[in-house]
Amino acid sequence: MNNEKPFGLYLHVPFCDGKCPYCDFYSLPVSEEQMNRYTRRMLETLEAYAAQYPRRADTLYFGGGTPNLLGAERLSALIVWAKECFGLEDAEITVEVNPTENLSEFLHELRAAGANRLSIGLQSANDDELALLGRRHTAEQAKKTVQYAQDAGFGNISLDLMLAVQKQTKESLLRSIDFCADAGIQHLSAYLLKIEPDTVYGKKKETLCVPDDDEAGDFYLFACEELEKCGFPQYEISNFAKPGFESRHNLKYWSCEEYLGIGPAAHSFMEGKRFYYPRNFSAFLDGAQPVPDGDGGEFEEYAMLALRLAEGLTDEGCRARFGFGIPARMKQAAKLYEKGGLSVCTDSGFHFTPKGFLVSNTLTAEILYST
Repeated sequence: MNNEKPFGLYLHVPFCDGKCPYCDFYSLPVSEEQMNRYTRRMLETLEAYAAQYPRRADTLYFGGGTPNLLGAERLSALIVWAKECFGLEDAEITVEVNPTENLSEFLHELRAAGANRLSIGLQSANDDELALLGRRHTAEQAKKTVQYAQDAGFGNISLDLMLAVQKQTKESLLRSIDFCADAGIQHLSAYLLKIEPDTVYGKKKETLCVPDDDEAGDFYLFACEELEKCGFPQYEISNFAKPGFESRHNLKYWSCEEYLGIGPAAHSFMEGKRFYYPRNFSAFLDGAQPVPDGDGGEFEEYAMLALRLAEGLTDEGCRARFGFGIPARMKQAAKLYEKGGLSVCTDSGFHFTPKGFLVSNTLTAEILYST
């Protein structure tokens, strides 16, 4: 393997035991035969990409779907083969899991195979909110899953929370935040509920008891403040971590670094090119190749992604990548939003505040295309 900068490796596991009413991710029902075929295809594809990109990866992320449905034996085989193909020395190896069953034995096997980070789909620590979200676990099951993971030797655990869900209050959200802090985890992702049109939620949007945009914004700002108090500083729009436990894999996306995605619906950015696999499981099994999606990594894209981070856009980062600092017109435009508490500007760059993150799409466009 050559000495180019390591890339991130993403494996999409499209299996789920039921579709949550808000979910727009690509997934399909579980079948032993399909999971075996999928695993064989993934092993073959990893080997083919190792020949195409004889380089080292330093992160591996299993997303879904529900990756734990694949089982420890198949996941372990994929981890071992990925190490064979791409090195993965001292790598961050993350597996997403849902806490719907006793995962103690599974987690011990996964840890033995080399997985060292878990992302657990909690969503809420209030059982009434979980039921409205269509989740198939309880808060107690999630608590036990964290304990099983710690017993298995995982020292890097993330929990997912959803904000502005049906019938949520600041009191119930605080209970969820306290639940996470008390669990002894290292990372937390907190996402505002987004209602996608082709989901169950999207089709009955008018009947849902969800906060309006202003109320949702209040939930977000409240979560940012409380998580900071609990020792989870914000490092990205929706992500919070104890120092040193930021997701190395996801930072590759936000830093416009290279990553290789394998599996139906997986996206990649390698050697300046973007490409993706269609959302078609059968086609993937039959050997369908990814679809080209144009060039990537230009300044505008880099700036848009950097402004998702609490660090924001810096002259140093721009110069290292492009040979020039932030254009003066962009700094001037960012300065206009400082009085409103949406941005913070320094001599070396600027970043958005939590309040600014709430309208980051608009702010980013105004700043990028300022004249």
